[in-house]
Amino acid sequence: MREIQGHAGDTAVAVARAHGIETMFTLSGGHVFPLYDGAVKDGMRLVDVRHEQTAVFAAEATAKLTRRPGLAVLTAGPGVTNGVSAVATAHFNGSPLVVIGGRAPASRWGSGALQELDHPPLLAPVTKLAFTAGDAASVADDVDLAFRTASAPHRGPVFLDVYMDHLFSPATATVAPPSPVEAREPDAEALAGIAALLAEAERPVLVLGSDVWMDGAAEAARACAEELRLPVIANGQGRGILPAGHELLATRARSRAFGQADLVIVAGTPLDFRLGYGLFGGRDGAPLARVVHLADASSQLATHMQTAGSASGDLSLVFAGLADAAGKAGVSPKRYAPWVASLAEAARAAVAGDAELLASDADPIHPMRIYGELNPLLADDAIVIGDGGDFVSYAGKYIEPRRPGGWLDPGPYGCLGTGLGYAIAARLARPSSQVVLLLGDGAAGFSLMDVDTLVRHKLPVVMICGNNGAWGLEKHPMQMLYGYDVAADLQPECRYDQVVKALGGDGELVRKPSEIAPALQRAFASEVPYLVNIATDPQIAYPRNTTGV
Repeated sequence: MREIQGHAGDTAVAVARAHGIETMFTLSGGHVFPLYDGAVKDGMRLVDVRHEQTAVFAAEATAKLTRRPGLAVLTAGPGVTNGVSAVATAHFNGSPLVVIGGRAPASRWGSGALQELDHPPLLAPVTKLAFTAGDAASVADDVDLAFRTASAPHRGPVFLDVYMDHLFSPATATVAPPSPVEAREPDAEALAGIAALLAEAERPVLVLGSDVWMDGAAEAARACAEELRLPVIANGQGRGILPAGHELLATRARSRAFGQADLVIVAGTPLDFRLGYGLFGGRDGAPLARVVHLADASSQLATHMQTAGSASGDLSLVFAGLADAAGKAGVSPKRYAPWVASLAEAARAAVAGDAELLASDADPIHPMRIYGELNPLLADDAIVIGDGGDFVSYAGKYIEPRRPGGWLDPGPYGCLGTGLGYAIAARLARPSSQVVLLLGDGAAGFSLMDVDTLVRHKLPVVMICGNNGAWGLEKHPMQMLYGYDVAADLQPECRYDQVVKALGGDGELVRKPSEIAPALQRAFASEVPYLVNIATDPQIAYPRNTTGV
């Protein structure tokens, strides 16, 4: 218990501290000065950025990496609205995040004060809760409510704004550690029903999504997969739960796994476009697969289709309960052995088929050559961040994390510009790990100015820009549809590396395949923000399948 006396900013910071917040991400604004004052007095780290969306992305990535809430503080009006896309990203990712906004003074409300805007209605559709603090005395309780709401499964962002005059006003509060979250027991009958489906299946697949990691269920998920001998496809932050090279990891045989499966158990991710909206099977004459959905909260279970089974609750308990129920149902892992072996063979064939392009000497550079050079340089605990379209799609296929919590991407909302904020957070959360940011040249334009933030706060990051001079994700489909493209070209070989140098970092332009590895090695050795700007072949398009599976 802590007794806090001061202004409302002091009480807000003390409550944030009690919820485990170590860093406040922000862009300076007078409406929120008392929060900065509270942070300085409390010893909380302040990281100031160059665009508000970066502050929110950094807070979100902190949550994704630490599995504790992140905190962003935005000044009133445009400060808040600049952060909306990042809040929406956290909403679709289920990331626990609190955004505290400034608000024009209550004493002047309605008279046209600077940056007067009623923010909560704008944020309500993309938050679990969006509200305004009642007065100075209520700020501590309101901030506590914001953090408790953001942290409760299903996790997500919460927005709270505070009138400027209330934030500056005297306030006292008694601050206590948050109460433990109650256990969320899954329904035993539901798990027994899923176990019965496993007993009948011959070709099951287990999909592990981001919420498995966020719910602290990575170990339980791996144990369940290994005990039942279930082939696994990893999605989002589920990547790395089964490390690269694991015999059950079937990500490289994804098309065959989803096309021929007779039972697909999807855990911790929605049945959205990334998973063909839940339609699996049907390949080579196979019937459609039965689908089971597992989620951390009942609100996340699919409603757009009829599933064969579902269960919700603490995902560690779900996986442990499923393994136990499968044993009672007589599920024999030997039953799946031929299926597992066929997927392993398909994965090996895919890897072998990629070898030529991963070592390609094509000039201009094939994007795959970059990943062929990068993979051997990545440490087991590396954090790899993807922010881009075509170029980063290759990363999703060819970079396989060796540990959980080592992959960050924008998630299903697909918002470009996450990269620099995610990189800032990754360097702070894992100071001893490699941090590698993969940027498309289009994505670089959204946030590269925040290299200045990396430099000022002494946060070394290796940045790799796949520079094809185009919005590749749009250019090639438009050509296919219309026979031409417009609004899809960028400056060829734009010197993004020189932008990084101008901001105090370092970098270089790479035009030849043989130059890639030495440039990457220099970047890792530099101990500064370093951009390897690689000119790639603009004619190469990532091969996509429109079904999502």
